[in-house]
Amino acid sequence: MLWKIIYTSQITSQEKLFLELLKNRGLNTKKEVDEYINPKKYQDLDWKDIGIKKSEVKKVVTRIENAKLKKEKVVIFGDYDCDGVCATAILWETLYKYGLNVMPYIPDRFSEGYGLKPESFENEKFKNLNPKLIICVDNGIVAYDAIKKAKELGIDVVVIDHHRKEKKKLQTSYVLHSTSVCGAVLAWFVSKEFSKKINLSNFLELACIGTVADQMPLLGVNRSIVKYGLLALNSTKRIGLKETIKVAGIKQIGIYEIGFLIAPRINAAGRLNHAIDALRLICTTDTKKAEKLAYDLNKTNFERQKVVEEVLGLVLKENQSENVVVVTGKYHEGVIGLASGRITEKIYKPSIIISSGEKISKASARSIEGFNIIEAIKETELILEGGGHPMAAGFSIETSKIEKFRQKINEISQAKLTEEILERKLKIDLEIDFDFIDNELVKFLKQLEPFGQGNYPPIFKTENVEITETKTVGSDGKHLKLKLKQNSKILDAIWFNSQSITTNSQCTIAYTIEENIWNNKSTIQLKIKDLFIG
Repeated sequence: MLWKIIYTSQITSQEKLFLELLKNRGLNTKKEVDEYINPKKYQDLDWKDIGIKKSEVKKVVTRIENAKLKKEKVVIFGDYDCDGVCATAILWETLYKYGLNVMPYIPDRFSEGYGLKPESFENEKFKNLNPKLIICVDNGIVAYDAIKKAKELGIDVVVIDHHRKEKKKLQTSYVLHSTSVCGAVLAWFVSKEFSKKINLSNFLELACIGTVADQMPLLGVNRSIVKYGLLALNSTKRIGLKETIKVAGIKQIGIYEIGFLIAPRINAAGRLNHAIDALRLICTTDTKKAEKLAYDLNKTNFERQKVVEEVLGLVLKENQSENVVVVTGKYHEGVIGLASGRITEKIYKPSIIISSGEKISKASARSIEGFNIIEAIKETELILEGGGHPMAAGFSIETSKIEKFRQKINEISQAKLTEEILERKLKIDLEIDFDFIDNELVKFLKQLEPFGQGNYPPIFKTENVEITETKTVGSDGKHLKLKLKQNSKILDAIWFNSQSITTNSQCTIAYTIEENIWNNKSTIQLKIKDLFIG
């Protein structure tokens, strides 16, 4: 088997099956189950749900209102990833409609890099905006020098961010920070403060896209945002999103469609060109512009996929014997994060891919469960600047220090990356027979949706399964459609990136259960996670 199974329990009745699935998700009381099955309505979500005091909110709202009264120029300083673009769109549209003299600004990934910097104030394009108030969204929580510089220039800075903060204090009293939600959701909360004063769209579809794109755990507030956000997204009136959905060939939008079809297209602009095109796509009210921008971003996304595959091919040729794989090369810096994610997924080790420059190099890192990558990177004390989360980070480093960095981070990881952490694990919820798999179970599983980060679909295990039929599918023939039989019951299954297997074999399978709709006909399908012959 590819995975180590770390939990399994046999089931004897359907009622016990449902109770065990809820218990595995930490739901033991009727109240916990009710709140999970029926998450809080998005209208009822409050600042206290994300750990932010009303007094902090009041300071920020009052400063924004003063900017309107004084007719000050305001800049929304966003980020070039999907979450940052959605957050920028929410705040820009909100404050523009509220009557502020406001403009969005998204830095160029290649010439400016991430976040507000002291150098930002020297940038001609930014200088021409001449703001008296800057609102950083999805960045700013570690912009100490930039905020100090802004203060010297008589510019106030509001920080609305969800990234990891440090002990050092920012020189601004306008900070809304929470790590429990993404930048777009924080922007959505701010927007709600102004929707009490003017008629605003609720921006729920953008908050939902940002949450899924930034891989936030789909529990609590995030579960509410995504559950109701998916409904909003499937009936969105935003013509830019409608055109994106059309070019991506999407019929019904779920977590997969956001994560693998919509968000990558929004991200593609900032990875290869400039994210301002993605912002224009989201915000435009011109149908022809929406069509062109959606087409262009679709094309850019295909180019991005090609570049990622090229980088991946080069990286996989490198030595991967270290606990933290550090690879340096003349890689396209816009895709090193994606390539790092693919490497980590393939070899199940933390990985850092560095796009080398003459003097300064830029890096992207992805980690595995149990190893805090940003903590380890900062512990080396060799980087120039950087930020991120336990599972993903980005930073810059002097090119001359890369080799020393490689050695240091592997020294740091030696004690932390135990054999147990480096072992890929598959958590099995329950062991069941095929007799328990029916429409009632599928209906129950739908109540546990939306599935995603932090709320994974239940994985089941079944032994003594006979493979009665196999057929390769997909353009490259890497996937298998199977018919599986146990206790005289036959079920369809799909196994992506499968091994070759023969019919009439006996096997043990680990799988999720899904409803498969084809030609308006609904059937139950097993999605194989692992399969063991014998």
